[in-house]
Amino acid sequence: MARGSEENLTVAEVLAKYSDGPTTGVFTDGAADPNPGPGGWGAVYVVDDEIVDEVHGREPHTTNNRMELTALIAGFKLVPRGTATTVFTDSQLCVNTITKWAAGWEKRGWKRKTGAIKNLELVQELYALSLERRDLQLEWVKAHAGLRWNEYADALATAYRRSQK
Repeated sequence: MARGSEENLTVAEVLAKYSDGPTTGVFTDGAADPNPGPGGWGAVYVVDDEIVDEVHGREPHTTNNRMELTALIAGFKLVPRGTATTVFTDSQLCVNTITKWAAGWEKRGWKRKTGAIKNLELVQELYALSLERRDLQLEWVKAHAGLRWNEYADALATAYRRSQK
């Protein structure tokens, strides 16, 4: 399958197929198919290409954005306090929400100029974690670009579709 589209691989298949990309950090992903519909999320913490920890979960009815935010919250929590690293996500919406918009929303009493903030409780939790964990840097990566650990996080997030993660 060509890069740029989801392959629905298991984590073992991802590890066998991919080797490119950053080798240290937390990699997160969320999915829902259809959207909204059943969904899952995943986060993996790696140091020097070795898995330190990983978590994943599922929801019977959700959205991809809820799963992306849930994965990031879990990913932030994987890293021991005082450990600096980068948290990677393929959700530009999540990166912009936390790094550009949340501070203004908080100042306005958690309101947007154009209406309600979707997934507010998750946005608030992730924003609080980002302020608390200044040692963690949030960074966007392109989805389905063959980056090993982003593909691995995708496999964790989509495990709800398969009998094995």
